[in-house]
Amino acid sequence: METMQSMPPSIERVLKRFRTLSREDKMQALVQYSKQLEPVPERFLGLDRTEFTVPECQTRVDLFPELVDGKLHFYADLNCRQSPTIAAFLAILFSAINDQPPEVALALPNDFVAQVMSDIGLSSREIGLNAMLARVKRYAQAAHDSH
Repeated sequence: METMQSMPPSIERVLKRFRTLSREDKMQALVQYSKQLEPVPERFLGLDRTEFTVPECQTRVDLFPELVDGKLHFYADLNCRQSPTIAAFLAILFSAINDQPPEVALALPNDFVAQVMSDIGLSSREIGLNAMLARVKRYAQAAHDSH
């Protein structure tokens, strides 16, 4: 596990919050977060989705990165009603990394999914969630390298 000193405060805040929650409180937090996923702006909706789709996920999820003034912002297009857990996880993830330099997303610990979702009993979703995390880190690396 990464040391807390090397982890950006926005990520540490999210992980600390989820570490302190009981299973029941985590489930409640997921319900709240699932309603907070930002809608995808029109400018992304007409794009060819091929390069934005996360194929490892059971649910169709398209992740759109945007780099503006050296800061990354992610949007996700998915059916939030069918997949509230995915929507919640992405809202949690984005709350930690959106509008930050790419280095913040690159600092996400590889076990971020396990830390946030532990004790919830959704291990069948972890492959897709980890694939989304890997995709976010790939986009962040590409943004970082383009500078």
